[in-house]
This record gives sequence, C-alpha cells and structure tokens, in this order.
Amino acid sequence: MSKLTDRMYGYLAEDEDARVCKDIPDSACNDQPQAFMAHLWALTLTKLGDSLVSARLVLPWMLIALGAPSAFIAALVPLRESLALLPQLFVAQRMRETPVRKWFWVAGSIGQALSLVAMVAAIVTTEGETFGWAIVILLALFSLSRGVCSVAIKDVQGKTISKTRRGRLSGLAASVAGTLSLLTAIAILVAPSLTDTQREGDAWIFVALLSFAALLWVVAAIIYAQVPEVPGATEGGGNAVIEALKSIALLWQDKKFGQFVLTRALLVASAFAIPYIVVMIQRSGDGGLTGLGGLMLASGLAGMLAGRFWGKWSDSASNHVMAAAALLATLVMAVALALYLWRPDLLAQQWLSGFIIFAAAVAHHGARVGRKTYLVDMATQDNRAQYTAVSNTVIGVVLLLGILLGLLDQFIGVEAVIGLLIGLGLVAAARAFSLPNVQQD
Repeated sequence: MSKLTDRMYGYLAEDEDARVCKDIPDSACNDQPQAFMAHLWALTLTKLGDSLVSARLVLPWMLIALGAPSAFIAALVPLRESLALLPQLFVAQRMRETPVRKWFWVAGSIGQALSLVAMVAAIVTTEGETFGWAIVILLALFSLSRGVCSVAIKDVQGKTISKTRRGRLSGLAASVAGTLSLLTAIAILVAPSLTDTQREGDAWIFVALLSFAALLWVVAAIIYAQVPEVPGATEGGGNAVIEALKSIALLWQDKKFGQFVLTRALLVASAFAIPYIVVMIQRSGDGGLTGLGGLMLASGLAGMLAGRFWGKWSDSASNHVMAAAALLATLVMAVALALYLWRPDLLAQQWLSGFIIFAAAVAHHGARVGRKTYLVDMATQDNRAQYTAVSNTVIGVVLLLGILLGLLDQFIGVEAVIGLLIGLGLVAAARAFSLPNVQQD
C-alpha cells in the first residue's frame, strides 16, 4: 500500500522522488505522499458533498420544491458563508493550544454529517414554515462545523504538504469532485419520479442527495484521521476573546497580510455573481438550464476542467490566478448583463446560458484556489492558523453585508447589483496583480 501511495503521489503531484519538502518540518518529508493522498481523498469527498448541498443551488431549490415559504431562501447563502467564517478567529486560538490539529477537522466533518442527517429527518417529518426553520437552523450548525474544518485543514496542510504542491492538491481535488458532481447532475436529470405525487418524488431525490452527502463527510473524516501530522507549536495561548482581538491588529501591522485580506474581500464579487446571473437567466425565459440538474451539470463541468489548471498555476503565481479569475468573472458578468438588457431572448437559450454559468463557475474556482494557496504559502507554521482565522472572520463580515445586495436588487434592480459587482471585480483584479508573489519568496 505504501508503494502504491508513493507511485500515485509521484504521478499526481509530479514529484516522482517525493522529496520536495519546502516549508514543512523535516520529520514530515518522508510521510508527504501519505499526507497528500489523504488530503486529496478527504477534500474530494467533501467538495463533492458541497456540490450536493449547495446553498446557491440545491437548498433553495429544495425549499421551493417542498413548499417552504420563499422568505427562508434569502437567508441561505449569508448563513452558509458567514457562519463558516466568523467564529474561526476563536477556534484558531483554541487550536493553537493543541499540538496535533487534524482532530479538529475530523470533528468538524462529523458535525457536518450530523447536520445533514437532521435535515433528512426534517424533510420526512416537517413541512411549510416549520420545514423552512429547520433547514435554516441546521444549515447554521453545518456552517459552524465547516468553519472548524476550514481553519484546521490549512494549518495541517501547511505542516504536511510542501509549499510547491498545495495548489496542485486543491486543483486536483476540485477536478475530481467536479467530475463526480457532473455524474450526479446527469443522474438527477434522468432520474424518474418514483412516487405518485410531485412533492413525494422531489422529497425522495433530496433525501437521497443529503443522505449521500452525509456519508461522504463520514468517510472523509475516517480518511483524514490517517494524515501523518507532526505536533505543532502551542505558544500564544490565553483567553480566546483577548487573543482574537489582538490578532485583528495583524491587518494593519502586517502590510502584506492586510493587502491580501483587502484583495480577498473584493474577490467576493465572483461568489455573489453566480446567483444573480441565474436570476437574470430565469427572468429572461424558461430555459432548461434553470433546472437543478442543469445548473449542477454546468458547475460540475467547470470544476472538472478548471481545477487542475488553476492549481498548477497557483503553485507558481497564485496572485496572478486571483487576478485572472477576477477579470474572467467581470467579463462574464458584463456579457450576461448586456444580454439581459438588450438580447434577453439569447440569454434564455440553453446553450448560451449554460456556457455563461460554466464560465462564471470557472472564475469562482480560480478565485478560491488562488486565494487559498496564497494564504497558505504566505504564512508560516507559527502563524498560519491565525492568518486564516483573521482573514476568514473579516470575509465573514463582508459576506453578511451581501444581504444588502438583495435590497439593492429589490429597490433598484438586478442591473444595479451586477454593475456594482463588475466594479468590485475590476478593483479586485488590479489589487491581486499588485500583490507580491509569495511562491517566489
């Protein structure tokens, strides 16, 4: 098994001697193939799970299909994104007191699985407003568990995976998960209704999706427990709130880090773009790609094709990846807005709307892979968890402010929302391009 792991690592990481060991402890060098493959499988499974329970696609569709009031839909993305980020500053401080941190990821993964199992129970036993409240509350618990995983994996990855292999790891996981998501979307498109009523047929599909996703997180936790992590530094302990407030000062005390956080905040334009592009497509006509399976198909295809490309590029210049992703997202938004204003009949065409969503998803994948690789490579073993938590806390606040985009859409129109996001995307591209190249440090 060890020889097979070494061979797979050599092929996937393009590191046949398995001895590229930059910015990791010497004691972790020989175990890098095992650590790489464990990370790869765990990330692949959870990325696939994310696509099956997407707060942008699957959960809104589920609430509508199963009869929950539409008011709950507006809370999904802000809760999903911000609650996975805001508590991380306090989690990171607790994590610093523990030499081996992979168990935080394992616990967070189990927490996500349990939240999904509870959602399945809610589908079967509740309906209407009660069902809506149950999903929103359980999504909040799911997101908090995910926040624990987010801090832990960057810290563990920084101790076990070489500096020039981390972007490749993220890209590979995204590509494999994208392929599996593609197959899942096809299955949803062709799945016949197994019951006499529409609601029962839809409920069966969502029970299957969420149950399978929960299983993925359990298996991922078991795999991640096998990561050969060396104990890390535990200095800097103290009251979590006081230490968290001290950590915020890094934003202005560490100029490079502060510039990165500002750039990452601007990059949220690519995250907010997709649901509003979907809104424009839906308002332009009744295209087939507005269906759940079609949207998942386009997103999965983007992950399958774009992940490895963005990952390899990130290992040499992750700041350029962020800039390119921001420019691509801006271009996609501009094209979609122009079609919405002047040729809505074209935007309603399945092939064109599908390509637009595909391109927007490619840009979003690039922004995610680029900023994750930049942060891990910029930090050191001693401050990586702290950097991650501060950055994620700031972005959590920014994502909560995204609720205001809904008000802008309601009172001025989706055109104003897309116009604002285009402006943010252009500034993000310029800021990212001006960041120092941490891969060459």
